[in-house]
Amino acid sequence: MEYFPRLLKKYREEIIPALQKKFNYKNVMQVPRLEKIVVNIGVGEAIENSKFLDMAMDELMVVTGQRPTITRAKKSISNFKLREGMPIGCFVTLRGWRMYEFLDRLINIAIPRVRDFRGLPDRSMDGRGNFNLGLKEQIVFPEINYDKIEKIRGMNITIVTTAQTDEEGYTLLSEFGMPFVRKAA
Repeated sequence: MEYFPRLLKKYREEIIPALQKKFNYKNVMQVPRLEKIVVNIGVGEAIENSKFLDMAMDELMVVTGQRPTITRAKKSISNFKLREGMPIGCFVTLRGWRMYEFLDRLINIAIPRVRDFRGLPDRSMDGRGNFNLGLKEQIVFPEINYDKIEKIRGMNITIVTTAQTDEEGYTLLSEFGMPFVRKAA
């Protein structure tokens, strides 16, 4: 038997019917779905020492299972000793099965390990159903060996959906199990 991501199975069997019922979609193709997840790490220290960028890329590769792309400076900024074209970060775009696997690990393993966690704010939606999340520490992912990291680094995670409104995107992610702050009823 072939392997199938748990959240993709849950989406097809439970979430699609629930969203169709809630939003009265006439067609299954109208139901919002995940398009991609972008994980980004900015490494400002890479200006002085490129070793920091290599370490960030290795950590991102371990967490996502995919090789990161280097981001380069678009403009020169003399106050930061930054020249146009210098490497200053890395990112990964996840789609398909890797996206569902990463979201599963993010929701069930990484987010609960965040210190003093009380839920994700629902105001992080961008108006078109996409969700942005910032993590202050990369060590919330168990794949990263705590002894081998030299610097605690944050990462930005953008979850892009096909939802038209924030309410649809919020409902979709809530159905996946995203731990949002409870709205006061």
